[in-house]
Amino acid sequence: MHVATARPTGRGHLPVTLLAILSMIAAVGLGAAGAASAAAPVAYPGSVPPWATAANDAGTTPSDETIEGEMYLSLRDLPGATALATAVSTPGTAQYRHWVGPQQWIDRFSPTPRQYQGVLAELRAKGLIITGSPKSRLFVVFRGTAAQLGAAFGTSMHLYSVDHRRLAAPATPPSLPADLASSVAGLILDQGRQLTRPDSAVTRDAGTAAGPAAGPAATTRTTPAQTTASCSAYYGEHTATMPAAYGQTSFPTSLCGYVPAQLRSAYGVPGRGSPVLAAAGRPTEGLTGAGQTVAIIDAYASPTIVQDVDTYSQRHGEPPLTTYSQRTPPVSYDLTACGLPSGWQGEQTLDVEAVHGMAPAAKILYVGAFNCAGGVDVALSTILDDRLSTIVSNSYSTAGEALAADAVRNTVNQHLQAAAEGIGLYYSSGDSGDEAAVLGSPSANLPSSSPWATAVGGTSTGIGPDGAIVLETGWGSNLDQVQVGPSGTSGYAQPLPGTFSNGAGGGRSTLFAQPDYQRGVVPAGLAQGKRVSPDIAADADAYTGELVGLRPIIDDTTLATGPYKEASYGGTSLAAPLVAAQMALVQQLTSSTIGFANPTLYGLHRSAPATFRDVVPRATPFALAHTSPLTGTTTLVTGDKDTSLTVARGYDDVTGLGAISFDILRRSAAG
Repeated sequence: MHVATARPTGRGHLPVTLLAILSMIAAVGLGAAGAASAAAPVAYPGSVPPWATAANDAGTTPSDETIEGEMYLSLRDLPGATALATAVSTPGTAQYRHWVGPQQWIDRFSPTPRQYQGVLAELRAKGLIITGSPKSRLFVVFRGTAAQLGAAFGTSMHLYSVDHRRLAAPATPPSLPADLASSVAGLILDQGRQLTRPDSAVTRDAGTAAGPAAGPAATTRTTPAQTTASCSAYYGEHTATMPAAYGQTSFPTSLCGYVPAQLRSAYGVPGRGSPVLAAAGRPTEGLTGAGQTVAIIDAYASPTIVQDVDTYSQRHGEPPLTTYSQRTPPVSYDLTACGLPSGWQGEQTLDVEAVHGMAPAAKILYVGAFNCAGGVDVALSTILDDRLSTIVSNSYSTAGEALAADAVRNTVNQHLQAAAEGIGLYYSSGDSGDEAAVLGSPSANLPSSSPWATAVGGTSTGIGPDGAIVLETGWGSNLDQVQVGPSGTSGYAQPLPGTFSNGAGGGRSTLFAQPDYQRGVVPAGLAQGKRVSPDIAADADAYTGELVGLRPIIDDTTLATGPYKEASYGGTSLAAPLVAAQMALVQQLTSSTIGFANPTLYGLHRSAPATFRDVVPRATPFALAHTSPLTGTTTLVTGDKDTSLTVARGYDDVTGLGAISFDILRRSAAG
């Protein structure tokens, strides 16, 4: 998964005094540029990330190091944009689901072309290279050396030690001339967004460092037991005898990875002749997502994505990928810093195969970002500015909410645009639980913590031989390796449940106030006046995950690939595309657009809470036996223990409103 940043220290808003300054400058207007230029430069304290502290300072950034920056322009009517997004998304309002088109939104709320051209001209005049300029004119992505950025914005670029990495950031708040500042809401020059990582997880051995697609686990120094746990095609197919734990010695084995037909069955996707379809007047049609488009955003692009999905589909009785298209940038940046194309290939493949498996006739549009920072903003705006899809799956996050306040504000602006246009944004909630281990205290993760995003949490899901769910808990995996002691008896390397491995992200935001749609549903003691995530959940446990097939990249320079392989993947990276695909099925069935789903989902929970499949605490621990095919070591995987996040009756901060089923989504779509 992603690596960590320090805990954020403030809300995602400019200080009141700075807002007053900007308001006065804006009142002068561009027509008085000559007079305004004599004013003192305007500083942007929100541009300094919370981890850029004296304690972390590792010295001046090399003057020739290239750094990405991003400049965010002000919306012309932020209150109006917020009101519109709320009205079109809230059941019962006169404007509910009366979306606006992209150009309508841009004409009404985006900065003017004159303002935007002035910003572009200023950046080019300073010798900076423009790498991203969306139609919406909300921001500009640019690149320059540390020396250029320091001179252009009146600051000094330093390196800071952040979780075993050194990241560049301004040592003091950068500034802009007053006439330019009248158009600019925020500015970032730091490398913190390079910490964005995909939220995918794979099965691994106890003692292996957590992370996405972590690869082969290192052989441990302990002597492995002779226990071998063969993976199961369905929950409970095989069991393994293990050292005593939780009052038993026999445990189901981990799943080899579910195939699409199992997941469709588990979530109740209706086929031909289903009563659900008969009630909708379509008794002979199966839901396939026909007529719908699901967009997927990740960084870079797999060179073998279509070939891989077609191979996978042929092996598992699914139709070929005939409705796929992608938009990828001609140039990619920050490859090593962002985890390389090989680090994102598994994520893209998982997303595409999950959507195709759940909604096999839906069109899939993949938009690859040119890096994991500003490129992600460009990719999202590519979709929003032409409304290329009404459903967007985003399986990535930062660690916590420790981004510069200016970057957070731009994220919210993009989300407001999506909501106004009737575009639902589905974000993975994260794979490292409450993040306290790396941040020092619990935190939700951006961008899923945005009040305008649907955050997708995770479950561990047991699907039986008939395709029905027989077990469902919150996702929180803890690993304890089986080993043989000096006397020859088997035991566990640590006290149960072992070491936390991965689990769904979530919890209380440090930045965002509680949205109205959560009031009365999220317990007051949990929210304490703040936005809480996730909103809903689906299978995310790699030990009960989806089987994924790909030809892995073996050379990130040439993008050469190796032979086709299959493995079980999980993470909220699996949950997010599963939810997005089911939303496509709902839209097909109802011939409607869901848009930003949260107000509808929470409203449904108030009126008919029983329609959600609530994930509740288990009376006895949930555990699986897993043997690594790489090292032969056997591990007891104890689930439903997700750091400080806990499953509860009703809303909880692991699974949100509960686990999804097609019937839930059909009802929510009906409003």
